[in-house]
Amino acid sequence: MKLQAGDQAPQFESIDQDGNPIKLSDFRGKKVVLYFYPKDNTPGCTAESCNLRDNYQALQAQGYEVLGVSGDSPKSHKKFIDKHELPFRLIADEDKSVHEAFGTWGEKKMYGKTYMGTLRTTFLIDENGVIEEVIEKVKTKDHTAQILK
Repeated sequence: MKLQAGDQAPQFESIDQDGNPIKLSDFRGKKVVLYFYPKDNTPGCTAESCNLRDNYQALQAQGYEVLGVSGDSPKSHKKFIDKHELPFRLIADEDKSVHEAFGTWGEKKMYGKTYMGTLRTTFLIDENGVIEEVIEKVKTKDHTAQILK
């Protein structure tokens, strides 16, 4: 089952880069940009995260909180945040439970090989936890423009 606009966003509980608990329900009353990306400190993921960082004030001005999700550890997330001065929290989804709830863990192909991995996807979630939009064709270098269009 694929999530789409109008669906209630799945509730989740995980930990952030500092090992603090984080739940989607913590953000009730706020709009959320929930972006799933494959791996900290890889070129595409760094471009995407830095684009969101560079436009963070514009996103906040539109009422959005930004949360990134990958299967990396809290320690990896902390290094990624420190290295690139990211102003938002990153969710460590090492058991892939958040990915599975949102349908962002799936089959990928690269260089003729098939493997399981993160499907780069962004969910725009409204103040009531309803998905407003699902962005599947993410432009890593210009992602904010896709969100604020």
